[in-house]
Amino acid sequence: MGKIITIANQKGGVGKTTTALNLGACLSIEGKKVLLVDSDPQGNLTTGVGILRDELSLSLYDLYMNSSSLETAKVQTAYENLWIIPSTIDLVGVEVELVHRENREFVLKKMLSQFGSDFDFIIIDAPPSLGLLTLNCLVCADSLIIPVQCEYYALEGLGLLMKTVELVRAKLNPALKIEGILLTMFDGRNTLSKQVAEEVRKFFGKKVYNTVIPRNVTLAEAPSHGKPAVFYDMRSKGSQSYLSFAMEFLSEESTR
Repeated sequence: MGKIITIANQKGGVGKTTTALNLGACLSIEGKKVLLVDSDPQGNLTTGVGILRDELSLSLYDLYMNSSSLETAKVQTAYENLWIIPSTIDLVGVEVELVHRENREFVLKKMLSQFGSDFDFIIIDAPPSLGLLTLNCLVCADSLIIPVQCEYYALEGLGLLMKTVELVRAKLNPALKIEGILLTMFDGRNTLSKQVAEEVRKFFGKKVYNTVIPRNVTLAEAPSHGKPAVFYDMRSKGSQSYLSFAMEFLSEESTR
C-alpha cells in the first residue's frame, strides 16, 4: 500500500489545504501516483482541483456511511497521476453518525486499506479541529506533515497538536511518525516571520524542512481557478517553493 500522509494542524488558516493540494500535484508531476483525500467538510481541496461539489453524486461521506466503494467514490482529476476522494458539506454529519459505531476511529484506515498498492502516496487533508474526522486521519496515517504559519500563536498551536499526536500514539496508532514540519506564509520582510521560523527550528531541529513556503499571490489565486498553483503558474515563487518542497520530501523518502 502507498504511504499515507496526513496534513494536519488544529489551528486553521496555516496553509494545510494549500500544502496537501500542491504537494500532491508536484508529486504527480514527478510521475508518482497520488490519491488526495479531502477530509475537511469545507471541501476546499475538492474545489482546488476543479471539482464542483454540487455536481458530486458520491463523496467521502458516502464511504463513511458504507453506501459506496472506494473505486466508485474516487475521481480522476484533470491532471495525470492525480486522483481525489472529494468532500461535501455532508461530511459534517459523520461526527454525529459515528458516535455509536464500534472502532469508529479506524473507519478511514479500513477504507484506505482496500487500495493495496494502487498509489505511491495517499495525502489526507484533515480538518482544523480535533474530532472523529481528525482522529480517523491520524489513526490511518503512516506519518504527519505539519504546516506552521510564520505568525503569532504558531508555536502554541503546534504544542497542542504535539500533545494530540502523543495521545494518538499511546492509544490508537503507535507507529505514527512526524514526517516533517513545513514553515508556511513566510514574509522575509517581516521580523516576526523570521523569529517564528527560528523558534520552530530551535525546538524541532531536523524535523523542520529546509524549504520555506512564502506568502504568494499565486498560491491564493490558483484555487479560485480550480487548479493547483503549479498548474496555474509554474513560474511563480509559490509554485517553485512547492516544487522544491516536493523534491526535498522525495529526497528524504529515498534515504529511508
